[in-house]
Amino acid sequence: MFIVSSYTLAVVLCLITMLCWGSWANTQKIAAKSWRFELFYWDYVIGILLFSLLIGFTAGSSGDKGMGFMASIRQADVSSIINPIIGGIIFNLSNILLVAAISIAGLAIAFPVGVGLCMVLGVLINYIATPKGDPVLLFIGVAIVVAAIVLDAVAYRKLKSGDAKTPMKGIVISILAGFLMAWFFRFVAKGIANDLAFPEPGKLTPYAAFFFFVIGIVISNFVFNTYLMKKPIEGTPVNFKQYFEGNFRSHLSGIIGGMIWALGTAFSLIAAGKAGYAISFGLGQGATMVGALWGVFIWKEFKGASKTVNLLLALMFVLFTAGLALIIVAGNS
Repeated sequence: MFIVSSYTLAVVLCLITMLCWGSWANTQKIAAKSWRFELFYWDYVIGILLFSLLIGFTAGSSGDKGMGFMASIRQADVSSIINPIIGGIIFNLSNILLVAAISIAGLAIAFPVGVGLCMVLGVLINYIATPKGDPVLLFIGVAIVVAAIVLDAVAYRKLKSGDAKTPMKGIVISILAGFLMAWFFRFVAKGIANDLAFPEPGKLTPYAAFFFFVIGIVISNFVFNTYLMKKPIEGTPVNFKQYFEGNFRSHLSGIIGGMIWALGTAFSLIAAGKAGYAISFGLGQGATMVGALWGVFIWKEFKGASKTVNLLLALMFVLFTAGLALIIVAGNS
């Protein structure tokens, strides 16, 4: 299997993770305007599953180091299989809750509260489990990135909603989503061998662990997303007949979106062996700022904004860059 051999390459993969996590949602804009998120999400999950198999049978099965994809699956013990599956279930629930929070409280509240909490708690959880890198630089970097996320929220709120009150329900769901999302990475990591070149018996390669993580997403989606179709966050209920009536463009956009997200997640797990799980997770969560970049420069969501909003955006990007730099340096210290 392919194993990351240098810290520089690990950082590059983590930055790709950040780009993928911050960009996949753009594919929903490609789908038909009438294509509901609940229907899009089925194709998104299909895309994730397809990519997990693709990378498993290519990068996960090539080379003469470590253990092949199928060999890893065959020798895995029960706990190494169950933990990534639990991670997939936790992620899927947290992701759906985050969507609900965005619907109720708006992007400007749900993202900084949910993703900000996820980032801080997730880095802490993963660092305690597998300490790697300079903790002072790491957590200062994380704090700066969270500050950038908050500035993005303030700028977005000033542009879109002014002094409108945010429903407490939306804030509570955002907190719950962030808390749950902080844990999924740790469950997946529990199933992965410490030494990828010579994995201990029963443990998985990152490729096999990612596959079982995706199985957790797929299984739980039949519960979570089916419920969401019948009891939508907003709008009228949708059904599977509507899904099968969707056009090729709408289905393809969801599959591509899932594959983009899966590429980022797989790279994060592959890079973690060299960078450390806390560094890998922390860099990936900078995806919020990537989403902001798409919004500012491609979708022109801040077009016509006031000088105050533009100043906040400029400061946000400066802090974001500084925070990422500190996280990268922390991992090489």
